[in-house]
Amino acid sequence: MRQTQGFMNRPIALELDRVSHDFRTSDGRVYRAVDDVSLSISAGAFVAIVGPSGCGKSTLLNLIAGLLMPTSGRVRVEGHDQQGLNRRATYMFQQETLLPWKDVRDNVALGLILAGLSKADAHARADDWIARVGLTPFASHYPSQLSGGMRKRVTMAQNWILDRPQVLMDEPFSALDVHTRQLMETELLALWDVGVAGTTRRTVVFVTHDLEEAIALADEVIVLSAGPASRIVARHAVSLPRPRDLRELRTTDAFVELYRAIWSVLRGEVIKSQASVGAHV
Repeated sequence: MRQTQGFMNRPIALELDRVSHDFRTSDGRVYRAVDDVSLSISAGAFVAIVGPSGCGKSTLLNLIAGLLMPTSGRVRVEGHDQQGLNRRATYMFQQETLLPWKDVRDNVALGLILAGLSKADAHARADDWIARVGLTPFASHYPSQLSGGMRKRVTMAQNWILDRPQVLMDEPFSALDVHTRQLMETELLALWDVGVAGTTRRTVVFVTHDLEEAIALADEVIVLSAGPASRIVARHAVSLPRPRDLRELRTTDAFVELYRAIWSVLRGEVIKSQASVGAHV
């Protein structure tokens, strides 16, 4: 499948080659979540995946992360067949993952300490990232003392500090109110725009149920079909200029036109998904 225009000359960071994944249900039946998915993502691209609820978006992300193994097909990371966990990526989950008994500094530094860095060096680097996400006055606070948006900032710093070239994100802002979500989206783009060690942008794969969010953030939006046996039904390049002012972007003619084009495909899949759920109720 084609790459997004503008990334054709960049190396491939992630590739799925005719990947399918089956789950076995509690009554012994086999449920195919995703079917024969082929996808290549260039290094430094920001790709968003959308689709109806239950269509396999998270399954696809977990296959890329190495948390699941394909039933058939292959996942390649930077040209190599994936064996076990994707060590080139960090993963930002939808659920809360901060350790409640550690303060902000210790939570951000945790990955570095587990990787063998001294506590002093890890804390020094953590303080830098805490400053980048605007939480220096809260470095000694515990997660229970922070707002939802502040906890998400800590989680982003926790992911970005590891300097891995790929970032996988599974609906990370879905629980936030609309204003806090837009603030976090802006923070995310600011971190992504800097890149790894100030050089190359990271490759981001971002799962969301919110089409507006997908368009606002991404270079490309991938649409999955209704499940079971979900597949890619459309890929849309997002040619909106960067940097993006997310406060104004959604009202522009170009944004609205792109939204309508993608929604014309996604709407049909949502209707199919709702019909399928209704048939089983």
